Amino acid sequence: MKGLIRGLAAALILSAVLMLVVHQVNSSRGYAGGNTLTVYNWGDYIDADLIDKFEKETGIKVIYETFDSNEAMMTKIEQGGTNYDVAIPSEYMIDKMKEEDLLLPIDHSKIPNLKNIDDRYLNLSFDPENKYSIPYFWGTVGIVYNPKMLGGKKITSWNDLWDSDLKNQIMLIDGAREIMGMSLNSLHYSLNDKDHDHLREAKEKLDTLTPNVKAIVGDEIRMLIENEEAAIGVLWSGMAAEVMWENEDVEYVVPEEGSNLWFDNMVIPKTAKNIDGAHKFINFMLDAKNAAQNTEYVGYSTPNKAAMKYLPEEIIGDKRFYLDEDMTSKLEVYENLGQRSLAEYNDLFLEFKMHRK
Repeated sequence: MKGLIRGLAAALILSAVLMLVVHQVNSSRGYAGGNTLTVYNWGDYIDADLIDKFEKETGIKVIYETFDSNEAMMTKIEQGGTNYDVAIPSEYMIDKMKEEDLLLPIDHSKIPNLKNIDDRYLNLSFDPENKYSIPYFWGTVGIVYNPKMLGGKKITSWNDLWDSDLKNQIMLIDGAREIMGMSLNSLHYSLNDKDHDHLREAKEKLDTLTPNVKAIVGDEIRMLIENEEAAIGVLWSGMAAEVMWENEDVEYVVPEEGSNLWFDNMVIPKTAKNIDGAHKFINFMLDAKNAAQNTEYVGYSTPNKAAMKYLPEEIIGDKRFYLDEDMTSKLEVYENLGQRSLAEYNDLFLEFKMHRK
């Protein structure tokens, strides 16, 4: 028994020594006490070099965690197990988080680089006056396709995907709003339609797409299209840009019927512990050079007007990703559907996935 007690005592002493060493190391780096910032973001959605740069400039240690859906992000924040200081949700989820009183107002006086954001991406319906959110990236949902694999065939419309010649050629991103929205658009309905009959019609039309669908997948869709595992993919514009970078045969199109125009914004959850650090991080990300560097890494479209002069013309001049007004007029921003309608979208999408099996 004495041996066991001595062993436990030794372990406790060693643990205390290790904790002291870690504390001293962190203190020497400026990370002591509460001098940390916990950021909650989508996977591979920031240039890690910028995190290092922020830490060096501010002395604040960044703890970086990722999520794979807006719903998962909100659930984690609601549960309150981790005190996230900055999160990066999409527009409809920001609206919902406001309703649930999960966000702190942002002090614009602490974000001088807000002046760098293009006015077109401020004061939008999901957050008038940007009281709770600051633009991070924007983009579209569209179609990537490989004309070489399709015998030169061009894709211009959502309805082109239902062509019987495309059997087992399509990859779909695993998202209820995106894929239900694709079908709604193909029927000339709104992406935010709540009509039960319209939603059922959209789901039944998706069922008829089943022979053409090779898989419904997540982030791996990029690699699968790059490697020509399938000729067509429905995904977000930033993913499309990455695919096109790796495979020059691939094209991207926003379908003529219209599609989703989405926005991801930086917010400060109500449970944040380092509110001052959160403002510093947001302002840092809005710096023109930092925003340009992040844009080149991530591949999505930046709302940062001041960053444009630091980006190559091949990026900002590409009308597939920086759309003209004629095309943007056909796009819709996702709205907060409410719990009942969102559940119906999710249930119908799940039915479609089960129909494929």
